[in-house]
Amino acid sequence: MSNIIRLIIACIVMGAAVALCAFSFWGWGILVLFLGGIVLLTYFFNENMIMAQWFLRKEKSEKAEEWLLKITNYEQQLNKSQHGYYNLLIGMIESRKAPLKAEKYFKKALSLGMKMSHNTAMAKLSLAGISMAKRNKREAQMYLSEATKDDKNKLLTDQIKMMKAQMAQMDKQTVVRGGYRQF
Repeated sequence: MSNIIRLIIACIVMGAAVALCAFSFWGWGILVLFLGGIVLLTYFFNENMIMAQWFLRKEKSEKAEEWLLKITNYEQQLNKSQHGYYNLLIGMIESRKAPLKAEKYFKKALSLGMKMSHNTAMAKLSLAGISMAKRNKREAQMYLSEATKDDKNKLLTDQIKMMKAQMAQMDKQTVVRGGYRQF
């Protein structure tokens, strides 16, 4: 359902609640006002996005993907501030299946912007991992340093340390002719 339609329905329901209260039907007025508030909340927080985040936290990426696929046109169905988060969630799901294909979603999420700095740091950390998989050390270091700056609450410090250790191992590994690694 489009966001404009949700907003119109919320206004109509809230108006009905005010009318019920004006005609001394306080019980029904408060109930309808509560229902209008729920409809208004879905304008700001899409229920499909909330369910997808919940299933991702439970490590059920198949169900999260089902909920995200219910959003057919995210530009109309989501608030503009949620566009970056939508691409971040799609990128996280895609990175579990095919990590190199998830890069475009993370870059789009960063270009659209996200309000919370730890989400930006998570997207940049994921891009650093993809760059390491491509053996592009310079780009990986750039994304890793940006992720460190964006992680203001120190939520991703363990992952950043682990990524730096993997990057140090990347320096030690050299592939010689024949495909054998030397340490």
